[in-house]
Amino acid sequence: MEKPGNDAKKEAMKHLRAQRKESIARSAAMMKQQKKQVQAILGFLEAGDATIPEIALNVHMPTDKTLWYMATLKKYGQIVEGPKDGSFFKYKLNTGFGAQKENPSQEKAKV
Repeated sequence: MEKPGNDAKKEAMKHLRAQRKESIARSAAMMKQQKKQVQAILGFLEAGDATIPEIALNVHMPTDKTLWYMATLKKYGQIVEGPKDGSFFKYKLNTGFGAQKENPSQEKAKV
């Protein structure tokens, strides 16, 4: 048995979805494009270390946008900063990213 007013809630949600359909489609397209760009950067870094200008050139992306993505990837640990190459740091994939790190405080005592 449905609760009273449930139909009104469903209609309200249906109306909101219809109103925001274009906005939702734009957001989904933007997220899809961002995912492709991040994958292009990560794919390029699989071949080896590179500076931001090198990455931007090879993935066909403006340098400022590449810098933005690199800062985000660094913040979330997917890439690490390496040694400097002239004025720029070289970046590489963080090979330990996503791997389970053992927590010594949770090791079982040997009996």
